[in-house]
Amino acid sequence: MTELSSAQRRAFRAQAHHLNPVVSVAGNGLTPAVLAEIEKNLLAHELIKVRVYGEDRHQRDAMMQSICESTGAAAVQHIGNILVIYRQAPAPEKKPVKPVQKGRASGTKKPSTSKRANR
Repeated sequence: MTELSSAQRRAFRAQAHHLNPVVSVAGNGLTPAVLAEIEKNLLAHELIKVRVYGEDRHQRDAMMQSICESTGAAAVQHIGNILVIYRQAPAPEKKPVKPVQKGRASGTKKPSTSKRANR
């Protein structure tokens, strides 16, 4: 689980203000399917909101802690039944660049430059 400074946490709270929850946790609780959905959304967005239905505050705190431990994310905010979670996306892997061949490939014709061919 990563730790955020107070300035980072404040900036992420401001960014998350306009976001809608992308994952909902209902009666079945924090199942592997819900954790997989949270993982998928963290990869896509980095900063997400999770809505928790029907739990008391202490259970939501424990759920936030569990989510952060299992995904390696940081807890940004817990307000009401909304949890805000952040995890930096991994750096994209660079693909090897193929060398460019000079000249024409065999079997291709040279483009015509006559005036009639361009009409």
